[in-house]
Amino acid sequence: MIELSAGQGPRGRDAAAIPDFDAVAFGPFSLRSRLLEKDGLPVRLGSRAMDILRLLVSRAGEVVPKNEILGYAWSGLSVEEVSLRVHVAELRKVLGDGKDGARYITNIPGRGYCFVAPVRRGGRAEVATPASRVPERAAPPPSLPRRLDRMVGREDAVAELAARLLRDRFVTLRGPGGIGKTTVATALAHEMCDSFDGNVHFLEFGPLKDGALVASTVAAALGLVVHHEDPSASIVNFLRGRRLLLVLDSCEHVIEEVARLAENIYREAPGIVILATSRESLLVEGEQIFELVSLPGPPQGTRLSAGEVLAYPAVRLFVDRAVAAGHRDDITDEDAEVLARICGKLDGIALAIELAAARVGLYGLREMAALLDNRLQLEWRGRRTAPPRQQTLGATLDWSFGLIGESERIVFQRLAVFAGHFTLRGAIAVAAGAEMAEDRVVEALEQLVVKSLVSTQPDGASRRYRLLDATRAYALQKLGDGGQLAQIAHRHALYVQCTLEAGMRDKEGGDHASRLQESASLLADARAALQWAYANDDGAGLRVPLAGSCTRLFVELNLLNEARIWSDRALAMLDEADRGGAWELELQSTLGHALMFTERNSEQAEAALRRGLEIAEALSDHANTFRLLSRLNMFYRRTGRYRHLVPTALHAERIARVIGDTAGIAGSKALLGVSYHLAGDQAAAQAHLDQGLRDDAALRGTQPGHFAYSRTPQIPLARVLWLRGFPDRALECIRPLVGASAPHDVVMHCIALCWSASVFGWLGDWSSVEVMTGRLTAHASMHGLVPYEAVAAGFRAQSMIARGEAAGGVDLMRSALPRLHADRYELYASAFAADLSRGLVSLGQLTEGIQVLHETILRVEREGGAFDMPELLRLRGELEIQGGNPDAAEADLVASISLAEQQGALSWRLRAEMSLARLRTRQHVQNPLEQLAQTYARFSEGFETADLIAARRMLNEPGA
Repeated sequence: MIELSAGQGPRGRDAAAIPDFDAVAFGPFSLRSRLLEKDGLPVRLGSRAMDILRLLVSRAGEVVPKNEILGYAWSGLSVEEVSLRVHVAELRKVLGDGKDGARYITNIPGRGYCFVAPVRRGGRAEVATPASRVPERAAPPPSLPRRLDRMVGREDAVAELAARLLRDRFVTLRGPGGIGKTTVATALAHEMCDSFDGNVHFLEFGPLKDGALVASTVAAALGLVVHHEDPSASIVNFLRGRRLLLVLDSCEHVIEEVARLAENIYREAPGIVILATSRESLLVEGEQIFELVSLPGPPQGTRLSAGEVLAYPAVRLFVDRAVAAGHRDDITDEDAEVLARICGKLDGIALAIELAAARVGLYGLREMAALLDNRLQLEWRGRRTAPPRQQTLGATLDWSFGLIGESERIVFQRLAVFAGHFTLRGAIAVAAGAEMAEDRVVEALEQLVVKSLVSTQPDGASRRYRLLDATRAYALQKLGDGGQLAQIAHRHALYVQCTLEAGMRDKEGGDHASRLQESASLLADARAALQWAYANDDGAGLRVPLAGSCTRLFVELNLLNEARIWSDRALAMLDEADRGGAWELELQSTLGHALMFTERNSEQAEAALRRGLEIAEALSDHANTFRLLSRLNMFYRRTGRYRHLVPTALHAERIARVIGDTAGIAGSKALLGVSYHLAGDQAAAQAHLDQGLRDDAALRGTQPGHFAYSRTPQIPLARVLWLRGFPDRALECIRPLVGASAPHDVVMHCIALCWSASVFGWLGDWSSVEVMTGRLTAHASMHGLVPYEAVAAGFRAQSMIARGEAAGGVDLMRSALPRLHADRYELYASAFAADLSRGLVSLGQLTEGIQVLHETILRVEREGGAFDMPELLRLRGELEIQGGNPDAAEADLVASISLAEQQGALSWRLRAEMSLARLRTRQHVQNPLEQLAQTYARFSEGFETADLIAARRMLNEPGA
């Protein structure tokens, strides 16, 4: 980017404040300071339009807001936006924007303007005078194809390739069909014409049907008249001692003959530079490979603005060709998401992008995206003047398909069933059979990679393979036409199921991290296998085991909605042979888990978890017994049924000891710690959480859905530490979470955000509560964890009430609490009800506030009490004081102090002691602050937190 000063301009501005800058070029134009030239000749441009051009070029690829452009070009003046539009129109007209496919300036509605043409830095441009005018270039050699008016996204490749050619002399530009090899080779030939004084010969071998004609074609292009059958020796003799660039385009179908001739030329004619384009390497002496990769496109699943997506060459090419075909030229932020999806589907293949873009004017962007989702259109036609093999994607792929052997064709078609990347093991499992030995599959795959029909990338010590979407659609069509689709799809589904099942066994053996990565790479294939198995009778026998394997993967990848849908669907298809077996266990466990987080803590969720536990115990499956107990414990936490927590956690601990697994034992300690905390025994909670934290490394190896606070045992410990009277240590536990990125386990991250927010609230740090709430809202919404959205609303209402925004906070809390009750999500409901009562009282609705607290206390008592019962009793006591009922108030406050002491919750006791001291001061009781002073003295830290500051003020008041 060229830095331009935002200083003053010529009209009333200080022209010297705008620095001169090195010349830049775009298309046929060059720009230096305030001089614009086209092909070396000055171009007349108004002063305002020049200012606008300078600013846009300086920030090429970036959306420049309209008000910023106005402020720069009309500094100090108040003008209407229409003035900007008029001058941009003038600028576009001068540049020829939109003519012959040229694109320079794009309007981003509601945002501003973006300079989208590639900008090249160069030497300082000279003012064109008769003496210094740049001479016109000589006409290119007649053998060169016409240069495209605009090439998008390949400028760096052309520059690097030119340097490689001058250094290495012999380079093969390799890549799959339609990726743009001929376009790059043509641009390079034109670019290097001057370097070779016009001695550039471009030979297009595509039309050749017979390899024996290669040498005579080259001889004819060089102007040689050769009368014997093989003119190769004459060609080499002619080229020896000469200097020229020889471009050999589309070599793959005559590769043997081209390779032999190119190698002889390289050896015998050192002044000759050779550029070959091919879908496979020539494999001869001297050859260097330049792999032409797909045009970079925006990442999938990421929200980007229009300006951001236009920074990617694949999008720029698509928009450029779409506008040339009649589509509007203003790209909105709403369009950006669709453009990203389209370009992702087209894999950065230039031909595919051009063919699709040419039809946007007919279908529209969203309809085009839907068409590509349904079936890649292999027969869409492109430019009439293109070679026949490049006029459709189907023709391009027919060309490649015709160049491979029978074994390669069979393997190529069978590999099309893979929806994503696959391994060599996967290729063998799907493509090998009685008629195709494994070694033939390996050999065929190697040749498909060499011929650019299969792409490959390293994966640690091994490699992964993939068919690009266009290639895959073509191969699938061939597979279906041959009548083998059902057979190969069944093999594929069986491979997916067996691979995931093996991964499940290995993860239970402790090798979770490495196996999860391998399993995750099967996600696209898992989805494809499920869709096929449930839509075709041939897949009926695989449906239950396939769903069981895939839903475990979905849970591990936090795809809980998919886990719920497929586990529910598979359970409906269970036959008697599967009932009570391992697959029903897996499906019931997954369904209960997924229902809990995506819908509600329903009776169906509990029934599924209990049924899973029943099967696990009947099968003596200790690992799944522990997993089901952990999930049931989570269910009881969420539903507020605290009396069940410690018994299920103790049961889980016994199972963990039977298993003898370090992570399981550490997990059971953390599970017990959380259970004791919520049930109201903070001393026992701290002891068990401390034990769990000591085995933190083991806990981090556990799987998602293992609800022993597997990756964040310090989060429940923070709550326990605050309750126990250690506010500073509590803050140390949760501070690392502020600003931390979300971990892999999205459910645990939600829980960590909720519990951290509660600690910040107890500390009186409402700014941090709001930060946590914002992150929780975004995280829950992103992953479809609907119940947590209501929890986030409750925390937001809590913050509002604490900050004095009682009316808004009460309204929001009144909407959040019914949602939590409907979801049977009671874990946070009691605290939120206490905040609602505070808000109601501040609005003058004391009776209703007391009633809310009274109903909440009764509900908690029915479930055996809870950790926050001392605080609920204290708050009711406070409200009874305001209602003029001191006896009831004192009873509640004394009960709160007694229960807080029993629970080991020193911080609850401090609050209750402050409330009781205020009551006794009003009652003129002797030494009303004595107990408060004793409780305050038990603290050893946290003296700058809200409660301790308030207690100190009471104790330090005059006469205290």
